[in-house]
Amino acid sequence: MIFKTLWRKKSKSEDKKADIVNQLDSFKYKTAIETRFADFDMMGHVNNAVYFTFMEIGRSKYWKQAIQWDWKKTGVVIASASLNYISPVLIDDKISMYVRTSRIGTSSFDLEYLIVKLTNGDEVVCSRGKTVCVAYDYERQSAVPIPDHEKNKMIIFEQLSNS
Repeated sequence: MIFKTLWRKKSKSEDKKADIVNQLDSFKYKTAIETRFADFDMMGHVNNAVYFTFMEIGRSKYWKQAIQWDWKKTGVVIASASLNYISPVLIDDKISMYVRTSRIGTSSFDLEYLIVKLTNGDEVVCSRGKTVCVAYDYERQSAVPIPDHEKNKMIIFEQLSNS
């Protein structure tokens, strides 16, 4: 008995690194990230859990410098966080982080992150992350709509459409 399987030909997707490098232009905010000795494991590279701390640092700087989010009026909680590791960060590497708002909903929005290191004058992508952030009222203990003035600041800074 002979079995014949017909597989659809799938087009080859580009290399993951090439895809990410092409996206660097779409980020409008970049900040330096300082590493500490405690960030590194015994193998000499940044411990995987520390990348989420780097995302928190980048997110806080982004909100303060680029968006000017008013923390006293509306809090933000992280509903989801994910990270893809692409290339290790070693102890002598100088790293930076790109941050952008990629989606804005009614009460939540997505932030995307790229951590890059400078190698021979070129930026090498080390990781790509994403968080889903929710506008939150701590007194009522519930999600709230993103205030219009905060939403407008994100739309203007990121040059997103208002739909």
